[in-house]
Amino acid sequence: MSAVFLPTGTVGNEAKLWPSGPYVFSDEMGGYRITSVSGKGTRTDPIVITEEFFSATPVTMTIRARQPIALYDGSGNFVNGILYMRIDALNNSGLPWVEFEFELQEVPNRPSTFTDGLSFDQRSESPEVIKSSRFARFSRDFEPYDRLLFRDGKVDPRKTASFGFLITDYTPRLTFYLVQDPRIPSS
Repeated sequence: MSAVFLPTGTVGNEAKLWPSGPYVFSDEMGGYRITSVSGKGTRTDPIVITEEFFSATPVTMTIRARQPIALYDGSGNFVNGILYMRIDALNNSGLPWVEFEFELQEVPNRPSTFTDGLSFDQRSESPEVIKSSRFARFSRDFEPYDRLLFRDGKVDPRKTASFGFLITDYTPRLTFYLVQDPRIPSS
């Protein structure tokens, strides 16, 4: 399977493609803005994505391969089904966030299933790489969704929260999606 090589630059009027490691990241679906991306996606050099949220509504990041798939290659130069990430999200929504959920999808707006191989390190029973600077606990849901919910914390407006996790994809695809959902108090 060959990679999709995409040029960097503006997509439409606003979105930009952000290459880093073997991937390209995009905010092309709107609702938030990526401001920087760095890293290779390895345990020692995770992809670090800095973002700004303008509202407290779900947004979707598009993640595309820009290098070929080479399973078992740990160099960070190829798509290998293992992607360490850190998201630094600035809350510029004007509302406090009391939870934050991530969901993986191979097809936009369609839940991930067991057969797609995509998850937040589903095989690990003690995921030490899942952490947040602002939330004390997390839970993971698998099948028919692959979700990671951070809770027991708060991100005030104009503050930043960091989230670290591992995405595994045992049947790697050239494009997949990361839905991000900041949650506000219900009353």
